[in-house]
Amino acid sequence: MSTTKESIGFIGVGYMGQGMASCILAKDFPLTVMGHRNRGPVEELKAAGAAEATTPKELAEKASIIFLCVTGSPQVEQVIDGPDGIAAGARPGTVIVDCSTSDPVSTIALAERLAAIGLHLCDAPLGGTPAQAKLGQLSTMIGADSAVFERIRPVCEAWAQKIVHLGPVGDGHKMKLLNNFLSLGYGAIYAEALTLAQKVGITPHTFDSVITGGRMECGFYQTFMKYVLERDRDAHKFTLSNALKDVRYLESLANAAGVPNPVGSAVKNVYAAAVASGKGEDYVPMLSDFVAGQSKVSLG
Repeated sequence: MSTTKESIGFIGVGYMGQGMASCILAKDFPLTVMGHRNRGPVEELKAAGAAEATTPKELAEKASIIFLCVTGSPQVEQVIDGPDGIAAGARPGTVIVDCSTSDPVSTIALAERLAAIGLHLCDAPLGGTPAQAKLGQLSTMIGADSAVFERIRPVCEAWAQKIVHLGPVGDGHKMKLLNNFLSLGYGAIYAEALTLAQKVGITPHTFDSVITGGRMECGFYQTFMKYVLERDRDAHKFTLSNALKDVRYLESLANAAGVPNPVGSAVKNVYAAAVASGKGEDYVPMLSDFVAGQSKVSLG
């Protein structure tokens, strides 16, 4: 039996969400989940002790803290405000935790609307991989007032080993966009550097022999190169279409702040070209193949 009075809801048990939800169950929180088209993760979580809801409203009626791990702001708004949405079933005092990478402008406006009906919204976007999610080793950057943060902290500790409370609602999503600007920018740079290297006679393996163990190596580089060198499609399961969404959100954030974003625009254009070519469901490390193909070289 759980020793907490909080009942947890989880919407979006995909690559990251399934691992997070399983960690929540492992800490004996009562959990209700709602899946999408893929039944596999839902059935596995039900076998481990989770209940299932068929609508966000039904889930909200059973939960005092609800985690969302969906694609972005349009999906968050739909699951909260749509027909049979969370707002229709949640009791006053319910906390909604958006773990998606969302548009901070939307997040802040949504939080204000929900506060007017007694609901709390906070943002807790993620750092890490699906493999780390299963192990409870993600990081999260949280935007929430102090009281709400203290309520959600014990549940977040089930799936995150690094938790940073940044400040008020919206700060988590702002920081996540900055974080993803760095990582996705690296992805574009790696792809271009590897293409140029191959073109001038430096193979990916030779390139890696120099970078590995040096100051330019990092976790993102490791998963990116695991695909390049080993052709492991699942090394970093984050789609190019999601990457494009994130750099577009960054562009919107920069425009709202009145800050020029020339490097961000260049990065966005690389991902936009890959998605426009039909590669949207490929994963980020596979950007290397698209960029190499533009110069008629192969990295595989």
